[in-house]
Amino acid sequence: MDPSDLLRGALLQLSDSDLVRTAVLKAPVSRAVVARYVAGETVPDAVRVAGELRATNRLTTLDYLGEDTTDRARAEATRTTYVRLLDALADADLSPYGAAEVSVKLSAIGQALPQDGDAIALENARAICEAAVRVGTTVTLDMEDHTTTDRTLEALRTLRVDFPSVGAVLQSYLYRTEADCHDLASEGSRVRLCKGAYKEPASVAFQHRDDVDLSYVRCLKVLMAGDGYPMVASHDPRLIDIAQALAGHHGRRPDTYEFQMLHGIRPHEQMRIADRGHQLRVYVPFGEDWYGYLVRRMAERPANVEFFLRSLVSTG
Repeated sequence: MDPSDLLRGALLQLSDSDLVRTAVLKAPVSRAVVARYVAGETVPDAVRVAGELRATNRLTTLDYLGEDTTDRARAEATRTTYVRLLDALADADLSPYGAAEVSVKLSAIGQALPQDGDAIALENARAICEAAVRVGTTVTLDMEDHTTTDRTLEALRTLRVDFPSVGAVLQSYLYRTEADCHDLASEGSRVRLCKGAYKEPASVAFQHRDDVDLSYVRCLKVLMAGDGYPMVASHDPRLIDIAQALAGHHGRRPDTYEFQMLHGIRPHEQMRIADRGHQLRVYVPFGEDWYGYLVRRMAERPANVEFFLRSLVSTG
């Protein structure tokens, strides 16, 4: 197995380790480490970063960090935070035409609750979608581990009856994703294609980086040939070039698809893509619950581990 695949697996295991989580949260991590990937802890922090990115011709999708919520009050508080965020984006003139939208994990708004979780999450998602429509922007449902894929896609279908602009996320490391792309590559459908950031078993997911990349290209071909709106979530220059070639082959205008990258990853490349007339959207997380997100970013791009560890040592 490729050493980077081994490192990725080890890092994903760390994301689920309570012991390591406690040690990292208590460590004197400098603000610069977290700020590289996370906008801050509050709604004003998120709006500020969205404004800074918009000033450099970049779009945003904002994610209030947190998942696997098992307390209904917390799920409702997350919903309320999203509604406040959307109102704040409107006040800052950042929401019209989807310049800044939001990404929502269903497990953060109730899906993981032991009783009626799917119904509660759907109710909370509906409230967020209503707020988004009111201020002129959109919502994308984030995808989580494979055990929730069918439930998330079912919620997507239900929400799209009243909110047809709700976006989906598909992960190329799952064997099923090419078929899901065929199902979702329809007119009006917004699909973010990413590689995947959870530790998944070999029974459902490709384990080698090259296989994940090949799956990504196959999925990308389906989405670019379809009638929907592909959102190409990758930092890989090869995949970005392939996406541009496929868009050109299918005669797509720049406003019929977009590129997406994570906050803090290849910012100069982000601006280069945007400056060349392409739509570039930055995925911007915020909130106090940053640990799991940060470790998964390390797993996606192991070169960041050295930066993170060096920062830990320099602030110790």
